[in-house]
Amino acid sequence: MVSLETDIGGLRLSHPTLMGSGCYGSGDEFAPFVDQTAIGAIVLKSVTRLPRLGNPTPRLVRTPAGMLNAIGLQNPGIDWYVERELPKYAGRACPLVGSVAGFSVDDYAYVCERLAADDAIAAVELNISCPNVASEGETFACDPALAAKVVKTARTTTDKPLIVKLSPNVTDIAAVAVEVESAGADALAVINTVRGMGIDVETWRPRLGNVTGGLSGPAIRPIAVLAVYEVARAVTIPIVGQGGIETVTDALEFFLAGAAAVAIGTANFTDPRTPERIANGLRDYLQQRGIASIREIVGKANVGLADAHEYEGDEG
Repeated sequence: MVSLETDIGGLRLSHPTLMGSGCYGSGDEFAPFVDQTAIGAIVLKSVTRLPRLGNPTPRLVRTPAGMLNAIGLQNPGIDWYVERELPKYAGRACPLVGSVAGFSVDDYAYVCERLAADDAIAAVELNISCPNVASEGETFACDPALAAKVVKTARTTTDKPLIVKLSPNVTDIAAVAVEVESAGADALAVINTVRGMGIDVETWRPRLGNVTGGLSGPAIRPIAVLAVYEVARAVTIPIVGQGGIETVTDALEFFLAGAAAVAIGTANFTDPRTPERIANGLRDYLQQRGIASIREIVGKANVGLADAHEYEGDEG
């Protein structure tokens, strides 16, 4: 009997597939179509201290092999969320992971404490790809010391697993990973979206209302696999690999690079049964090779980077 069980920093999952934040709601919308007992966990949409209306429209733009989004963290704020939303989530078929966003270190601590105190929340993801209003808008995830400060402060508010979502928009993602691990992170989500933009050649205007946005989908998968590969060699805590996963082969790349679980995001918009397909495919892959557990293949292709040429890539 093949086991797909995994452990993400103390969050035990029956399946190694999480649904990415903002891509699966709370699961209600997909319940008529998907057996949610076959899902590892659902990461809820990020919530902030105060309500946010989000960015001006358009917020979504289709791109070749991907999608640009600039939602702007639209949410009702933590007070409404705890009072009106979380009570609906009791008794779900799979664990729920709350997601915290903020614009100051104190924001993260406050919202993390409020979310984690609810029994419906099994773990908390820290979305640190937000600007720090106290530091000229510098993104938390782009400064190792600032990222660590967020994690250290949030750590004091809860004993539940903390998963920190890292940004690929940095020079050295492994350096950030090391700092947040030292600050108390239990696991890492690698990676968030890649910054991008599109321009309408008829109007001569950016296609997103926010001008810039985050690119997701298969177009970023090679970037995400490399990030997991590099981070896995730098830290000892589990990694949730994410970025453009649509098939079981895509997911396997992340496990072999060093991820203990994968998160599926954009693919859910076109096929909500993607998590089941991938779980079944992983089981078949392991059975065909006589492998008893998904944990046995984690990092098996990760042999590191031998020299500067491998690190930088072949410039041909």
